[in-house]
Amino acid sequence: MYQDIEILWGEGRARILGNNYAQILTLSLDKSSGSGFRSRHQFLFGKIDIKLKLIPGNSAGTVTAYYLSSLGYAHDEIDFEFLGNLSGDPYTVHTNIFTQGKGNREEQFHLWFDPTRNFHTYSILWNPLSIIFLVDGVPIREFKNRESLGIPFPKNQAMRVYSSLWNADDWATRGGLVKTNWTQAPFTAIYRDFNAHQACVWTSSSFSCSSKYNPWLRYSLDAIGRARLRWVRRNYMIYSYCSDTHRFPQGLPPECSFPS
Repeated sequence: MYQDIEILWGEGRARILGNNYAQILTLSLDKSSGSGFRSRHQFLFGKIDIKLKLIPGNSAGTVTAYYLSSLGYAHDEIDFEFLGNLSGDPYTVHTNIFTQGKGNREEQFHLWFDPTRNFHTYSILWNPLSIIFLVDGVPIREFKNRESLGIPFPKNQAMRVYSSLWNADDWATRGGLVKTNWTQAPFTAIYRDFNAHQACVWTSSSFSCSSKYNPWLRYSLDAIGRARLRWVRRNYMIYSYCSDTHRFPQGLPPECSFPS
């Protein structure tokens, strides 16, 4: 953590704890503000993993975000966002993909486990072929590169890894109907085992990979992975922009015409 991560904001609410052999990072939110960190390096393609234990109990109104992002108005971004809940309700996992500053590609899921009891691994696999979101190695979403059909795909801008914990009770829980209960603060998410060793580090105008042969640069889902993806989407997906005809009355985005 000390080598790969830098605290961005939080005035003591973001902390790296432990020694060189065992480290955790905590982000906290109280009524005054939240906190956040980013990776020291920028990456262009690769597989980024982090283990995360989400806020237990009544976390309604909070958002724990974990994402890749470039800089500027026409930025690229790949998002995991974990939307808090009332005690006993499932977390909502919110995903989105931005290309050249344009997003509107949201999909949301519930999880098949309680993400507050133990650490679980959340991964973004990004290569020239596709973007795959994974939970404990299980794919939940794939966005393929279909630039040949005129569909934008993020592949030209290096991105850093970011994470933040912040209050979003104007929209996060049931569309803003449930507000943050500040008597439960501080809210704390716990991270460990950040791993970008199979990602390609961007330096100046070029990138270098950690090994001569990087298997993730040409990785695509095999038959087992595709079956797992269908299982998640059939049983745990609760929203897809590709099914929202009210939001896109003039027609769904072109990538929606392809099966997941």
